[in-house]
Amino acid sequence: MSVSLSEPTKIALVGAGAIGSGWAIVFARAGFHAVLNDINQAQLDAAKRLIADRLAELSDFGLLAEPSETVAARLTYDIDLGAAIHGADLVIESAPERLEIKQALLQRLVEGTGPQTVIASSSSAITASAMAEALPDRHRCLVAHPGNPPYLLPVVELVPAPFTAKDIVEKAKTLFTAAGMSVVTLAREVEGFVFNRLQGAVLREAYCLVRDGVVGVDELDAVIRDGLGMRYAFIGPFETSDLNVRGGIAAHAARMAPAYERMGAERGQHDPWTAELVDKVADQRRAALPLSDWEARVAWRDRRLMALNRLKRELREADA
Repeated sequence: MSVSLSEPTKIALVGAGAIGSGWAIVFARAGFHAVLNDINQAQLDAAKRLIADRLAELSDFGLLAEPSETVAARLTYDIDLGAAIHGADLVIESAPERLEIKQALLQRLVEGTGPQTVIASSSSAITASAMAEALPDRHRCLVAHPGNPPYLLPVVELVPAPFTAKDIVEKAKTLFTAAGMSVVTLAREVEGFVFNRLQGAVLREAYCLVRDGVVGVDELDAVIRDGLGMRYAFIGPFETSDLNVRGGIAAHAARMAPAYERMGAERGQHDPWTAELVDKVADQRRAALPLSDWEARVAWRDRRLMALNRLKRELREADA
């Protein structure tokens, strides 16, 4: 299946809540014409107002290349599901996170679209296998899990089921990339995918630390806001560890792995970083960043942190 973005491309967004409205902004901002659908006319009307407000704010921050009215004009709103999805190249459903609702909706989406249409679910944790296993055209279904809001957190996890066709995955990747998203394709299905599993791991430990009387809620938030969050604003945990110890991530693991193993065991999770696993991670980091470039990258990280500190100071002054 080839995708030519020089041809008209129809995007249908089913569900006009926060995620569906967010997807509408993502695709309209990228130049796509999209239709937003909901079973409730009042919800559609509210979404239209919300989108206009968010587009105006994005324009104020210099995050639109065109006037907000031009972007908004690419969106249409339709309460008729059949008309909304007819002829679509990509349909994204953003219905409530309940398996029975998503199963019934995906069946209608498959029945109402052609054989080349990608059917994507904005599920937060439910897999495509659970939602689409019984559908005749299940090979067109996959999860496209965004952060919220997707027009400000430009990552989307594509999570195909074992039965999802490779050309469907590639078409989805092409369309989401063209919409300006950072596309991460998972090698296999796991509940919660990557985004929410990482988020959940932090939240689980945060709750435990508060429960155990180690720290209060505000203080814990400060550790993330002024520490981990600063680091992770532009690099992830592997690169952070790689840049924190001279010699890279292998040296970091040699130094810190025993302590992290003890911390995990304390919570009933015994997942030691084996030598083979550390080698696998280190090989991927060295492919991305040779040690000969390590010092330059550390200096780059520090400049980014300086810029982020300056921005946060300006925001604090503006809020004062």
